[in-house]
Amino acid sequence: MGSVHRAWLEPLRSAYLGSGLTMSHLSVMVPLAKSKISELLRGIGHYPRWEIIFSLSQPLEVPSWPLYRLWRQAALEARKSSDWVEQSTDRASVTTSQSPPLDHWAFRETVENMYRLYAQVFLDDDQRDTAISNTFDILWLSWNDALASPDIRRFAWQALRATVMSRTPHIDGRPEFGAAAFDTIALQQLDTEADQAHQMAESLQLFKAMSWLPEQQLDVMIMRRSYAFLPEEVSALLGVPLAVVLSSERHATHFLESVICPSTETEGTTA
Repeated sequence: MGSVHRAWLEPLRSAYLGSGLTMSHLSVMVPLAKSKISELLRGIGHYPRWEIIFSLSQPLEVPSWPLYRLWRQAALEARKSSDWVEQSTDRASVTTSQSPPLDHWAFRETVENMYRLYAQVFLDDDQRDTAISNTFDILWLSWNDALASPDIRRFAWQALRATVMSRTPHIDGRPEFGAAAFDTIALQQLDTEADQAHQMAESLQLFKAMSWLPEQQLDVMIMRRSYAFLPEEVSALLGVPLAVVLSSERHATHFLESVICPSTETEGTTA
């Protein structure tokens, strides 16, 4: 199952588990046998047509517009043709006028630009925009879970991170983001080509070392070192305490210094 397939399926499955409905109830409402509904909700078998997903979304009260956008993208990534996608929607209307909850919209207005900065460290422009759109569709589908979580900012950041990382090339399990060296604050502040080349080489070395960092330390360092966010701003963005941000930066800095500038130990003087 692809990451986008999982992105729409998990909220749909969560809605079913929280609905109190049984497979027998759903099989009356949806033109599928109970066994086929079970397969669909487990993500096995053939990729489902939109008309089936739409008929499931109605009794489960899942918003159809973000669900459709994610379903369509996952279908194309599963190598379904555009004709197949269009034919799958012939018998089920897609309401494009649906609006997200007001607090979802307000939250998006607050964090979207910062989310885009994070995503562009790892992805090209098209992939970045797709990841951002997917993130907020996923949050729309999971908004009640987000509101019920201990910290909505942390819930949302985890959704962003998972979405971005699913599209990021990895080498030996580590995210590859050397291209970010070309778009750092430090590089933009330099005038001469020689200074820029030197800074680029340093940035490439830094980012290669950063790819070894644990997730939270990596995220903190990206926002602190690439974009010069204040620790308080990073704390608010990631939804973690300020002390955690400071500790993560301290440990990450110590690790990076040990990799980039290892100390040289001597065994004494020689004559």
